[in-house]
Amino acid sequence: MNTLPFTRDLVLIGGGHTHALVLRQWGMNPLPGVRLTVINPGPTAPYSGMLPGFVAGHYTRGELDIDLVKLARFAGARLINGYATGIDKAVRTIAVADRPPIAYDVAAVDVGITSTMPDLPGFTAHAIPAKPLGTFASRWDAFRATAKNPQIAIIGGGVAGAELAMAMSHALRGQNPVVRLLDRSSVLTALGYKARQKMLAALAAENVEIIEDAEVSEIFAEGVVLKDGRTIRSDFTTGAAGAKPHDWISETGLDLHEGFITVDASLTSSDPNVFAVGDCAHLSHDPRPKAGVYAVREAPVLYDNLRAKLSGGTLQAYKPQKDYLKLISLGEKSALAEKFGTARAGPLLWKLKDHIDRKFMTQFNELPMMESPKLPRTVALGVKEALGDKPMCGGCGAKAGRKALQSVLSDTFGDDAGLVQPGQVISTDHLRAFTFDPVVMTRISAVHALGDIWAMGAKPQAATASIILPRMSSELQERTLSEIMDTANQVMAEAGAKIVGGHTSLGEELTIGFTVTGLSKTPIGLGGAMPGDVLILTKPIGSGTIMAAEMAGQAPGADVIACFEQMGQAQAKAAEILSKANAMTDITGFGLAGHLRGICDASGTGAALDLTAIPVMQGARALSDRGIRSSLFEDNRSGAGPISGPAFDLLYDPQTAGGLLAAVPAKGAEALLGELQKAGYDAAMIGEIVTGSDIKTR
Repeated sequence: MNTLPFTRDLVLIGGGHTHALVLRQWGMNPLPGVRLTVINPGPTAPYSGMLPGFVAGHYTRGELDIDLVKLARFAGARLINGYATGIDKAVRTIAVADRPPIAYDVAAVDVGITSTMPDLPGFTAHAIPAKPLGTFASRWDAFRATAKNPQIAIIGGGVAGAELAMAMSHALRGQNPVVRLLDRSSVLTALGYKARQKMLAALAAENVEIIEDAEVSEIFAEGVVLKDGRTIRSDFTTGAAGAKPHDWISETGLDLHEGFITVDASLTSSDPNVFAVGDCAHLSHDPRPKAGVYAVREAPVLYDNLRAKLSGGTLQAYKPQKDYLKLISLGEKSALAEKFGTARAGPLLWKLKDHIDRKFMTQFNELPMMESPKLPRTVALGVKEALGDKPMCGGCGAKAGRKALQSVLSDTFGDDAGLVQPGQVISTDHLRAFTFDPVVMTRISAVHALGDIWAMGAKPQAATASIILPRMSSELQERTLSEIMDTANQVMAEAGAKIVGGHTSLGEELTIGFTVTGLSKTPIGLGGAMPGDVLILTKPIGSGTIMAAEMAGQAPGADVIACFEQMGQAQAKAAEILSKANAMTDITGFGLAGHLRGICDASGTGAALDLTAIPVMQGARALSDRGIRSSLFEDNRSGAGPISGPAFDLLYDPQTAGGLLAAVPAKGAEALLGELQKAGYDAAMIGEIVTGSDIKTR
C-alpha cells in the first residue's frame, strides 16, 4: 500500500541489462514518493550473453528472456508495452507509439543498438538484423523449426557474427546446413592473434565458410549479391555488422557521438534530467567498446544516481574497467576465453560461461513473492477468514460475489443494464486497478463499462467518469488525469458515445469507473433464451486467473500482455452481429458459469456446455491447473449453483471486460460465428440451451 504521495516521475526507456538490474534494486529498496515507469516494446528483454547458446539449441526461449512484467510488478513500476519514439526535453515528455505522451521528471535511456542496414537494398524486406535480440530470436526460432538443407548468410565477420555462424551451424547439424560468414575486409580483426587463431579453428570445425573482402550490394529473397557480381544463396540472411544507434535518438536534441548519447562520468547526458547507459550511450570521459559487461556494471551507479537526482543528493562517477574476461561461445558446448591477450578454449570454459550466465538470470527468476498483510496479535473474530490466503484481486476479481448480490439486491438483480425509459438503458461499473498503467487500465475499464450496454443490444450514448487517484502531487494528478481522459475519450468516441462529465477524488489506489447510457428500441435481456438456441461466446476466458497469478509474480509476462489486449478489445461490432440474439449478457465478475446461470434462471431453461469448445486465454489453463485462483473464485462457484458433469475451474473465473454470451437460434448460428471471427473475435459456439433448469457439462 502506498503511504506517501507520489511527487516525481522516473521513466526508464528500454528494458536493457542495466535497467533490469535497476528495477530489481528498486524493488528491494524503492525511493518513497517516486512513481517508476519502464517503457519496452514487449513483455521480455533477451539476455545477450545467452543468445548464441539459444541459437545453438542449448537454451530455451524462456531461459533467454528476462520477464519485465514480473520484474516491474516486483519493483512497483508500471510497464508500458510500446516503442519509445522520441524525447521532448522542453516539456519533459516521452513519445510512445499509439498512446499519449509520458511525462517525466528524470529519465534514463537503455535501448541498446540495432544492426539493421536500412541503406542496403533489400535488407529490410529480406534480412533480419541480429539486434534487437528479441525479434531476431523469434525469427530464428521459427526458421530452425522448419529448415531443411538450409543455406545461411551472416553479414559481418566480427565476434558477434562468428558466434552466430557457429551456433547456427551447430543447431542445424542434422540438416546439412551451409553457413557463410561474410565480411567486407577480414574477419575477427578485433581479437588478439591467439584468440583469432582459435576462433578461426572453431569456425572451421563447425564447417562455417568464411568469405572475406565480400562487400554486399543487394539482398533478395533467395540470397545476397556482392559488389563483384557474385551471388550467394541464402534462406536466412542476418546482419551482425557493427553497432547502429536507433534513429529516433538523433531527434532528441541531446549531445551525440556518432549517433550515440554522450554521457559524462555520472552517466548523465547533456540534459541533466536524462541519463543513458548500455550500448546506446557513449562514455565521453572514458570511451569503451560496446559490451554487456559495462552495462551490467553501470547498474549500481545508475541506481544510486537516479535516487540522488530525485532526492537532491550527490551524483557519483562510474569508472569502467580497462579490460574484461571475454567468453565467446563456439557453437557446441565449448567456449573461448580471452583477456589481456591471453586465450584459452574448451568445454570447461563453456561450463564457466554457462554458470555466469545462469547466475545472472537467476536473480530475475527468483524474486521474492508478495507477502500477505501482517495482522496484529489480537484481531476480531473472522478477520483472518475475510482476508483469505492471497492478496485481493483487482478488476472484477475485487467485486462482491453473485450470491451476496442476488440475496441483497433481489428486486433489482436482473438484466445487465437498467431501463431508464423506453429505448434508453443505463449501467455503471468501476474497477480497482490491476495494472499501474493508467492508459491500459482506462481502456479496459471503459470497455468493461460499455459491456453492459452492448449486452443489451444498445448503442452507447453518453458517459460520466468516476476516478480515484492514488495520493500524488498536483502536477502528477494532472499528468495522470490527462492520460486517463485522453484514453477514455478515445474509447468512448470509438463506441459512439461522448463523455459528458465525471468526478475525481484521491484515495489509496487507482480506481476507474464509468456510468454509461445507451439507446435501443428493443433491448436484449437475459430472459429470452429458448431450448435449441446455440450459445456463442465472443472472447476467451481466464483473465481472473492470469491477474491473480500476475499479482503473485507467477504469470509469464507474455501471457499478461496478451490478457490485457483481450480485455481491451471492444465489443461494439460483436454486439451488432449478435443484435438478433434471444438473450445476451457480458461475462464479467460472476464468471461464465454465473452469467450463464443468470440467463437460465431468467429464461426458465437449462444449458449444456461443451468444455472442449470454450476458448481460454493464453496461459490460463496452465495456471489454473497449478491451483491458482482469483480471490472471488469460491464465491462464484457457490453463486453459480450446482453444475453436473466434468469439473472445469475456469468456469468460475471472474472476467474483466469479458466477452458477450449470446443465445441465438440454431438456424444461422454458424453464419454469425463466421462473421464474428472475420471481425477479429476469438469467438466460439460453446453449447446450447436445453429444457429444465440444470447446467450440464460434457
